[in-house]
Amino acid sequence: MARPGSGEVSETYVAALQHDLVTFEDATLVGVVRQPTGWFHGAVDENRPALGPPENLLEATKQRHEDLKMQGLCDEGAHNAAWDEVGFEERYREYVRESPDAQAVLADLAERARDGETVVLVCFEGEDKRCHRHILVELLDERLADGT
Repeated sequence: MARPGSGEVSETYVAALQHDLVTFEDATLVGVVRQPTGWFHGAVDENRPALGPPENLLEATKQRHEDLKMQGLCDEGAHNAAWDEVGFEERYREYVRESPDAQAVLADLAERARDGETVVLVCFEGEDKRCHRHILVELLDERLADGT
């Protein structure tokens, strides 16, 4: 993810920051949460809600997650299965592609990384759950690679 003459784009989850499981020196912690809590704001330098998944996608995933837990799946298993069943990745990529606000934020973050800033994307999901921040890192890496 690091490029000569540029910053880096990385990701983590908020609990890892709060419990000192990860540290980032000289990095900007950028939340990518649509509706952050007060304590979330305290853990990041800024939040960019335009990169949070749309509410209807979050609700569909949450509902399916709960249904799968009721069927006996563990929390992580239910989350990851729900992600697949609702087509989360495809729907989220489509949202980002079609949202002028999300595109503007991606362009801003890519420019900041090109200018040497280390940007760390932060949201709630732990390492065992699939998360939109991984998709965002891919999208930013693509922008950095092709100069857009």
